[in-house]
Amino acid sequence: MKSQKSFPRDFLGCLSWSVWTINAALILVAIAAYLIFRAQLSLFQPIPTLIPTPAILPSPPGQLAAPRAEEQAAGTPMASLADELPPATPTDPSYLEGPFVIGSSAGGRPLQMWRFGNGPTKRLIVAGIHGGNEINTIQLADQLIEYLSAHPEIVPADITLYLLRSLNPDGEARGTGPIGRTNDNGVDLNRNWPYRWKANWNRYGCFVAVPVSGGSHPASEPETVALLNFIESRSIDALISYHSAALGIFPGGVPEYPPSVRLAEAIAAVTTYPYPPIDTGCDYTGNLTDWAASRGIAAVDIELRNHTDTDFEQNLIVLKVFLNWKR
Repeated sequence: MKSQKSFPRDFLGCLSWSVWTINAALILVAIAAYLIFRAQLSLFQPIPTLIPTPAILPSPPGQLAAPRAEEQAAGTPMASLADELPPATPTDPSYLEGPFVIGSSAGGRPLQMWRFGNGPTKRLIVAGIHGGNEINTIQLADQLIEYLSAHPEIVPADITLYLLRSLNPDGEARGTGPIGRTNDNGVDLNRNWPYRWKANWNRYGCFVAVPVSGGSHPASEPETVALLNFIESRSIDALISYHSAALGIFPGGVPEYPPSVRLAEAIAAVTTYPYPPIDTGCDYTGNLTDWAASRGIAAVDIELRNHTDTDFEQNLIVLKVFLNWKR
């Protein structure tokens, strides 16, 4: 009977050594894995955000600056900061005012005025003295009001310009053409001024399309009185009265008033309106510009080319000349 064979001892020793070696290697791998895992965790730590300290900007002129933190801690009084500010300048009056009412017509309608600028020299433009008969002068006034409202730079710093869009709202309301020439009292408002006034005048060469009156006496009409008082209360230096149609530029003054003539010449130099004006032989009694000249005001009548067009582009040039004209 054969004897049973057994594993040699040297084989068992080798096996035992191998098991130990494997265990040791596993421990080392576990340690290495732990160290690597901790290193990876450090990558996910939050990074502190660096917020720069904001610069302290200067406060706008005239605005009180807030005290800095160190000033607050030191108890710096606010009054000491205000001592460093420049003195405040007063606010200029408004460039534009209007419409404002200077009086009423014979029919109770308002006489509407606009003001542009704030200068010491006062000038005036009057439109619509003959109401609906010269409706294009009122339309021109509306265009000038719109332009002046949008372009304050056109008015020199030393000028205040007043603009009356219609001295005769009664005639404007009544209709266009000759029926709109007078106020509700039947008075031609350019025959009612208290200078060279006449109750009756020679109609030769004058308007005769409908009967008109110069009023019961000089300045009998509320429109005349309202504008006269306005002109004298504002010390108006020069004025333009717009009319139509076609006769040209008339300097106010009987006898001739040199400032009116110089103003008429300056306007004639930039327009196509006839100057000297066309002479029809009419005796213009009791009119606005002759009265104004008698009061030391340079004054001109300007007649538009017809009863339809406003000649706006041409009168925009007139406006600039008028505003910059020197006596």
